Amino acid sequence: MNLSFSRVRGTRGYMAPEWISNLPITSKVDVNSYGVVVMEMVTGKSPMTMGGQVSGNTGETEHRGLVKWVREKTNGDHGQKELWLEEIIDPVMKGKCDLRKMEILVQVALECLEEDKDARPTMRQVIERLLPGPLK
Repeated sequence: MNLSFSRVRGTRGYMAPEWISNLPITSKVDVNSYGVVVMEMVTGKSPMTMGGQVSGNTGETEHRGLVKWVREKTNGDHGQKELWLEEIIDPVMKGKCDLRKMEILVQVALECLEEDKDARPTMRQVIERLLPGPLK
């Protein structure tokens, strides 16, 4: 079955840069969207409200504002990972989650949100990182 797309499809804020840049679409667009959803769950912030920019004439809003904010927090000179995690975690979840597991989740999500699709993991690699044991 040969599928072709005549226009960009998807939800604003969750779309990979490939859609907007008119690059070839691969399974990595789904990896990118997964990363956005994870970031939204962890932070409690919508990618639509974090300083996204409207790109081109597609009218699609990029999720880069949320990603940039989280990257700045993770790369900051905080000394302790608990501090940056406490800054980005949704206040509703504070004190109710394992910070070690949350750190892994954020790191995986950031990898999924790499601009370069080739730098993103596959979904299999994502699952392997998140599961406690090896995949069968």
